[in-house]
Amino acid sequence: MKKIQSLGIIGLVFALINCQSVNYNKMFYGDVQPEKVSDQFSFTEGPSSDKHGNVYFTDQPNDKIYYWDWKTNKIIEFLGKTGRANGTHFDKDGNLITCSDDQGEIWKISKDKKIEVILKGFQGKRLNGPNDIWNDAHGGMYFTDPLYERDYWVGFKQEIPHKSLYYRTKEGQTIKLETFVQPNGIVGSEKFKKLYISDIDEGKTYVYDILGEGKLSEKRLFCEMGSDGMTLDKHGNLYLTGKGVHVFDRHGKKIYHIPIEEDWTSNVTFGGENHDILFITASKSVYTLPTKVKGVK
Repeated sequence: MKKIQSLGIIGLVFALINCQSVNYNKMFYGDVQPEKVSDQFSFTEGPSSDKHGNVYFTDQPNDKIYYWDWKTNKIIEFLGKTGRANGTHFDKDGNLITCSDDQGEIWKISKDKKIEVILKGFQGKRLNGPNDIWNDAHGGMYFTDPLYERDYWVGFKQEIPHKSLYYRTKEGQTIKLETFVQPNGIVGSEKFKKLYISDIDEGKTYVYDILGEGKLSEKRLFCEMGSDGMTLDKHGNLYLTGKGVHVFDRHGKKIYHIPIEEDWTSNVTFGGENHDILFITASKSVYTLPTKVKGVK
């Protein structure tokens, strides 16, 4: 009986391993590795895909925004003097929303490069430095405000003692939702009604249920890993960054790792014509990786 039970357990283990292999095979091409598109930057961040599949990203030390044109596989400069843009996301009207932390602001940038500062502070005080952002279908936006004091800030004095998650309504009201040790990467999904946020210094990523406009459930631990940036695919798998890209299933179990030969992998998103190319920002470079899955909106 014990022998049969042992064999059953061994069989179960192999079945689980095989099941995971099938999952990998359904998501990634085994013989395709990340391709370095360009290494002309100082530190890349904040990738976001427009409705055409082109991916916009920032080079914060050089105060520039570029985009990757998927048709030509070329990198094109979009804007200089970006307010030191870091994280970005497109709103429902196709404007690029940027966490421009030079003055602790959030900007709205139209396709024809018209700039509007849509948030300057909270309750009359300068934000620490908006870092990452996700726009919802209501026209509102969730954003993180950690503190990474930059050497290019002039005369900075911390006015807000906490590091928090905020929501800005479409009418322009800003609400503090929750305080963290050092909130960083954020991503949400209208399809799954979920919002994910990483507390990078705590080494944890949390998940909320989205209950309404700017309304969240109590946070729940998603996994024991912090992240600089993140994205979701259509199956609900979450992609976290740091040393390469780490893929977790919707239950918070790590299922895959994409190594990137750079000091740090900052962020990731899906782009391309079919929204199935993983675009990765990593230190001085950007990479693309075709996959068998698509990103989720």
